[in-house]
Amino acid sequence: MNVSNVSSGLIKINQNPFHNVEVDKSKSSFAGVLQGYLENVDNTVKQAADLSTKVATGEIDNIHDVMIASQKAQLALEMTVTVRDKAVEAYQEMMRMQI
Repeated sequence: MNVSNVSSGLIKINQNPFHNVEVDKSKSSFAGVLQGYLENVDNTVKQAADLSTKVATGEIDNIHDVMIASQKAQLALEMTVTVRDKAVEAYQEMMRMQI
């Protein structure tokens, strides 16, 4: 039994999309980091959509990779929305402060 062919190589399971944000050295500001993170989330969502399309057309038989990609995309979007909500909440709290 050959176990080396189990993974199709489409998705790296141990790859964490939140830690691999690449930032241009000239844009090491908060805005640059945020832009890099959002681009990474966008790529994750696009990859999941592409794999879903390939499964629907029959190009891919392995549904496991598609499910993993869709869960990664869902978690990335949920985390992005949560961070946005916390940032808005912090901004509103600062605006309520008396000087």
